[in-house]
Formats: sequence, structure tokens, C-alpha cells
Amino acid sequence: MKDKTFEEALKELEETVKALESGELPLEEAVRKYEHGLKLSKHAQSLLERAEKALTKKMEDGEEKDFSVEETKEQE
Repeated sequence: MKDKTFEEALKELEETVKALESGELPLEEAVRKYEHGLKLSKHAQSLLERAEKALTKKMEDGEEKDFSVEETKEQE
């Protein structure tokens, strides 16, 4: 799981959700897919948190400064 990119994890999670929503899976398989979906979700969340931490700090005049979405929109 650790080698999956965010996009790969998200795509697999979407496929898992579709399979579960279909209602056609036997109970045991549905439970396995649900548990796997939870792992995928946690992995994707972890990747998002890492990306957020990387973006919340940037160097400006030698000092760290919080990064905000509004600030980048103003600079465009």
C-alpha cells in the first residue's frame, strides 16, 4: 500500500465503493473490500496531510511563512 500514489489509492477506493454500492458482493467479500477501502482511505489521507505540511511552509526572506490558498489566488 505504501508504494501507491494518491491518485492510485483514490482510483482504487472509488472502484471499491462502486463494488460495495452495487450490492452484488457476497457478505464476506463485501467485508474484505470495506476493510481494504478503509486502508486505502487512511493511506490517501496520510498522503494529503504530508502534502499539506509541505505546502504550509515556504521560505520567504529566510523565514518560514504559512501558506494559504487565498494568498496564491491573490498572486495570480
